[in-house]
Amino acid sequence: MNYRFLAKILGQLIAIFGLSFLPSLCWAAWFGEWDSFTAFLESIGVALLFGGVLYVLGRGAETRMYQRETLGLVGLGWLVLALVGAVPYVMSGTLGCVDAFFESMSGLTTTGSTVIVDIEAVDKSVLFWRSFSHWLGGMGVIVLFIAVLPYLGAGGKQLFKSEAPGPDPHGLSPRIRDTASILWKLYLTLTVVQTACLMLAGMSLYDALCHTFGTLATGGFSTRQASIAAFDSLAIEVIIIVFMVVAGTNFGLFFAMKHGDIWAVVKDSEWRYYLGILVLATVLISFNLMGFPANGVIDETPEAMQVETPDFTPGGAVRVASFQVVSVMTTTGYGTNNFEKWPPFSQLLLLMLMFVGGCAGSTGGGIKVVRIIVLCKMAYWRLENTFRPKTVRPIRMGDHLIDDGLQKRVATFLMLHMLVFIFGSLVMAGMGLPVMTAVTAVIATLNNIGPGLEFVGAGHDFHLVPDAGKVLLSFFMAMGRLELFSIVVMLHPGFWKHS
Repeated sequence: MNYRFLAKILGQLIAIFGLSFLPSLCWAAWFGEWDSFTAFLESIGVALLFGGVLYVLGRGAETRMYQRETLGLVGLGWLVLALVGAVPYVMSGTLGCVDAFFESMSGLTTTGSTVIVDIEAVDKSVLFWRSFSHWLGGMGVIVLFIAVLPYLGAGGKQLFKSEAPGPDPHGLSPRIRDTASILWKLYLTLTVVQTACLMLAGMSLYDALCHTFGTLATGGFSTRQASIAAFDSLAIEVIIIVFMVVAGTNFGLFFAMKHGDIWAVVKDSEWRYYLGILVLATVLISFNLMGFPANGVIDETPEAMQVETPDFTPGGAVRVASFQVVSVMTTTGYGTNNFEKWPPFSQLLLLMLMFVGGCAGSTGGGIKVVRIIVLCKMAYWRLENTFRPKTVRPIRMGDHLIDDGLQKRVATFLMLHMLVFIFGSLVMAGMGLPVMTAVTAVIATLNNIGPGLEFVGAGHDFHLVPDAGKVLLSFFMAMGRLELFSIVVMLHPGFWKHS
């Protein structure tokens, strides 16, 4: 491990990241929130000082980047940036150290879980930083770093692949810096378009920006305690649904469309499955909310477990179901209705969608649709192979052949994902949390969803989780955002040894 080179690059990354506090500084001045203004100034100073020290320590280091340095930079980079991103929360007096780290990690990893009890009591400039951190983390701070720094060379491509969510990102240019630059320009264009649409629908510039950041990054932080329900606007909900679907789509397909393949999205088999799951889940939950199948079959349900299921008209059912299905499956986490009051079938289906997530190469979390498809095809082929042992059937995704190496990586990812989920659930339960709270807290953070169920549900937050649990869940957020390996590999003792 080339520690000096790692320190040099991390120093530059932290210093550049520190400049991202400037927009929040401007909002603090606009709203006259001078305590927060001072907090953001101090935060910029901390970032520049910390980054400068690391850069000096690594000055003159060999600039060649190997696989080990790549993984170390991505894993450590996200953990360190979450620490730096926590500084404004602490300096402004909004949160304590552990809560600030949790909130910062939740923002950067686009998870959307929060420990803030009364959102609307927090300074607007701090809430802007909270949402802006989503936007930075959505496309990836490392991808932004690649677009800014010209000298990373082949190491830039390794960094891109280490941070890009999902297997085998589409549309990589031979010049990876060009790819990173184009993706960020596309991201910025979508940001401008959605912000304009939300303003036309009645939002202020401030609210439109914050909710655009949360939508395109599939993050879910809102400026309102009731989330999107606070606006009670069908137009706003439709706009956010459309852009959540876009955000859950592989951005490599948009890259391909820009380069002439205008039907790239429609031709992509993963996207068709993704859209099909969204539609099917919406139809099933809509019918369930209207009472099909019948709910409350067991009449002797204990009083403490009884939940009054709200009555929905057909239009109302489709409206809340479509929004919540898209929000959950794309791992955004916005809400227009408290799904904890929905029938058990709808709750369980939403819980399953939390694991699925968006497409590979999107800003969404979860296992990813492409992995689910590959695993299903692998299972089907193995089943057929039991009675047709001589048959050789290649596994394909559209026109792409899924080779043995990719199949093994998908299976390894799923196994590691399940092991982390089981371990985390047991640890959280061991801290005294109820079973449903413990399990869904891990699901919500590991898959970068935001809300879980019960005490961490849509109508609650994570402030009741013990500090040790918040730190653990913060690491789970980073694991989910970086596809597990870049964080888990740092736990291997041999990773840190000199080559």
